[in-house]
Amino acid sequence: MEEALAVLADLLKQGPRVVDADQAERRLGDMLAASSRLSKLVNKRPPLADFLKGVFDGSSYLWSLAERDPDRFATLLGADADEMATSILASMAAAAGPDTDRNAAMAQLRQGKRDAALLAGICDLGGVWPGRRVTAFLTDMFDAAISAAIRQLLWEATARGQFHPQDPADPERGSGLIIWGMGKLGAREINYSSDIDLIVFYDPAIAPLADGVEPGPFFTRLTQHFVRMLQDRTADGYVARTDLRLRPDPGSTSVAIPVEQALVYYETVGQNWERAALIKARCCAGDIAAGEAVYAELAPFIWRKYLDYAAISDIHAMKRQIHAHRGHGAIAIEGHNVKLGRGGIREIEFFAQTQQLVAGGRNPELRIKDTESALGALVEAKWISPEARDELVEAYWFLRGIEHRLQMIADEQTHVLPDSREGMERFARFCGYSSRDELAAALMQRFERVEEHYAHLFEDAPTLSSTAGNLVFAGEDDDPETLATLSRMRFEDPVRVLQLVRGWHHGRYQSMKSARARELLTELMPALLQAFAETYRPDAALIAFDHVLGRMPAGVQFMALLRSNPSLLGLIADVLGTAPRLGEAVARRPHVLDAVIEPSFFASVPTLEEQSSRLSVALNEAESYEDVLNRARIFGQEQMVLIGVRVLSGTLPPEQAGAAFSRLADLMIQTLTKAAESEIVTVHGRVPGGEAAILAMGRLGSCEMTASSDLDLILLYDHDNDVQGSDGRRELSPTQYFSRLIQRSVSALTAQTAEGALYEVDMRLRPSGRAGPLATRITAFERYQAEEAWTWEHMALTRARVVTGSEAFRAHVETAIREILCRKRDPRKIARDVTEMRTMIAQEKGDADPWDLKLAKGGLLDIEFLIQYLQLVHANARPEILTTSTGAALDVLKSHDLLSVGDWEVLKSAHRRYHALMQVLRLCLKGRFDPGTAGEGLLRLLARSAGLPDFAALQAELRDDQVAVRKIFKRVVSA
Repeated sequence: MEEALAVLADLLKQGPRVVDADQAERRLGDMLAASSRLSKLVNKRPPLADFLKGVFDGSSYLWSLAERDPDRFATLLGADADEMATSILASMAAAAGPDTDRNAAMAQLRQGKRDAALLAGICDLGGVWPGRRVTAFLTDMFDAAISAAIRQLLWEATARGQFHPQDPADPERGSGLIIWGMGKLGAREINYSSDIDLIVFYDPAIAPLADGVEPGPFFTRLTQHFVRMLQDRTADGYVARTDLRLRPDPGSTSVAIPVEQALVYYETVGQNWERAALIKARCCAGDIAAGEAVYAELAPFIWRKYLDYAAISDIHAMKRQIHAHRGHGAIAIEGHNVKLGRGGIREIEFFAQTQQLVAGGRNPELRIKDTESALGALVEAKWISPEARDELVEAYWFLRGIEHRLQMIADEQTHVLPDSREGMERFARFCGYSSRDELAAALMQRFERVEEHYAHLFEDAPTLSSTAGNLVFAGEDDDPETLATLSRMRFEDPVRVLQLVRGWHHGRYQSMKSARARELLTELMPALLQAFAETYRPDAALIAFDHVLGRMPAGVQFMALLRSNPSLLGLIADVLGTAPRLGEAVARRPHVLDAVIEPSFFASVPTLEEQSSRLSVALNEAESYEDVLNRARIFGQEQMVLIGVRVLSGTLPPEQAGAAFSRLADLMIQTLTKAAESEIVTVHGRVPGGEAAILAMGRLGSCEMTASSDLDLILLYDHDNDVQGSDGRRELSPTQYFSRLIQRSVSALTAQTAEGALYEVDMRLRPSGRAGPLATRITAFERYQAEEAWTWEHMALTRARVVTGSEAFRAHVETAIREILCRKRDPRKIARDVTEMRTMIAQEKGDADPWDLKLAKGGLLDIEFLIQYLQLVHANARPEILTTSTGAALDVLKSHDLLSVGDWEVLKSAHRRYHALMQVLRLCLKGRFDPGTAGEGLLRLLARSAGLPDFAALQAELRDDQVAVRKIFKRVVSA
């Protein structure tokens, strides 16, 4: 004892220095008064008193441990340090026993932890042990605690008859339960106040469980109890904070994982950061032989056969996670993180680990767990110079000493220096320095030296950041700076974004199983997220992209395509984030992007004949009516997506989109009505002399459909007067027959099948609206329009267009419509009716929102009503002015001097702009447009579609258009 104390006394000059003398005197005085043994030790060695004052003044934690039992503390000071260490470890190992109560075992483990913390703290502060000896002892202490807890639980399971150990005295051996220590625990260089990172595996093939005991639940519960034994805080304190998140895919796996599942995970989707973590993995408890066998089996995953430079970018990404708090982004003193900050401990560790990963596959001598030995091995292998090793090793242990002192103060797992000069002054004296500046100079010397070596290693590493800040997704912990970056990029739920991206890197989707796909993804992430951030709803874009990846069978080609085509990346982001309807369709059917990738895609829009031919090919393979509906939906939805993509990309002018959407709708109506009719004919036959035609009304009739337009339809029919019913095996009257036909046709368009629906259909424009029959005979239609129809129904009829039916019946219907529209009308009555209708709509639906382009004062409805008014008033004398297209109608009205050139210019320009904007908004939004919450991408897209330089100019033009249109409407449509 005297020799040990003499050694300690000789080193006291290197101990902490007192800051608060009154507190130091009081704390030591209380201790001496409580223990005569301690008093005698201090009286014999005056330097010991100064040392203890420095310890008790600087560390409330060490003082609380010593003050808890001063006699025990005196025993510790009076013993040989190495002998005391052995005694503590033996006591902790003996805490468990076949007949021991778990609470008693937990109490003994906590006593051992307190003794170990005191011993390590005193030996570290006093210079009795070098840093490597301190960390080795702390590692041994945690190993002993882990093993004792495991043995205790296995003995308890044995007593319950659930577990039959191979060796009752050593239940861990042959248990099939494997505990890996990770990080510094695995490398035997644990921090003074550290979490312990563990992975728990079990091998059900060798676990000696009783019959009927399921391995999964058994080992999961055991692990949960084991963690509580170590980290639950009781009156005796705690042993260790325990972290199990380094296990494979912790978000979706149990706390204890079957060996086979773990092997499959690592061999298929394991990532470079996990390889780096496994370098330090060590089987520290449980079935040691089984654990070492599993580790050996993972060697090909950890250690690649060839030089693995690809690992560098991922390791660099891990390193960039440290830029999370103040002091990480630059070398600093106050507030600097000695572990994670620049020039810190993590850079030294990564310096070694990265080169181990790169070359360890070919050189087994580099497969070393602890940092100092790894640096030595790198010198032997000629990867680094002896000077680099010596400087890094010295800096490593110096910084570890600083780290330990930070943690000794209050038993906190902190690595951050005090953030004020006053705090640094106090901490410097606890570290034995005379001032803050003296400590700062020592720290800065090491930080700069480490950063120089580290920067040289990573000087060619990729930049894993965006202009907004860090974007790092490696590892399991959420990087705070990345969360902040995502928030700045307008993501509403940064945590979810991190989880999604981490899931991709974990290979949770088939498309991301390939290591190459994940490498490409890593390269793409900054650009990908930046593209999504510029869309209307970044979170929705990312979720849609997640759905795309989830449905793709493979991702390498897709990722490589995006990497080599940045413009395509922006386009896909626009589709997924700026246009939710298109995004959902793409997410359901990612292969639609195949068409976008083709060079010919942007050259031209397919003609009706080309679309019809492609649809016929698809439907010819259908095996049933239901199959026809599903195939038609796939085709129709994909074509709608492709039209939308062309609009968003700027290759299809918005004013042409209406014709494209309408042309596609015509084709789908014609095709599915024919299919529905075939089904009816099979059962009910045909109506002799029967004819039917579907009228397209509204935007479909005027060929101005948008991505969200309903189909406004009317079915007209005729038949021989003497016909009473159809000629099939189940006869229907003509009215029933054609009503059934339109019902079946509408259902073919609207029904939700496995492939979704195509359109919503509105039939309220038929004679008598909802109260009228679904199908109307042409004679009844003509009579109703002549005798009962309201002016607004004739206004709607100006846009009626026949889309199905025989040539002869189509001509009949078109003639009937023309005759109705060309009747002589009272201009004043029509003006009153149109004005009243416009006023009623404004009162019911509002007209104050300028971005409700249809209903706003001076909006589309004013232009359409103005045209319809002029057509109804003047068609009797000039039938040639009748045309269903709004744009064409304006031209015809001008050419017949029914609109002045000035009015025509205003209305034509406004209509073109309104229609273009409506196309984009209907593509991009499901609800109301609010400029204040819209993303920059959508605002730019709207401005571009209107042919204006920016959104501010667009708002000004829109305001002027609406004022001008309203004035013209009121002047022209006046009673």
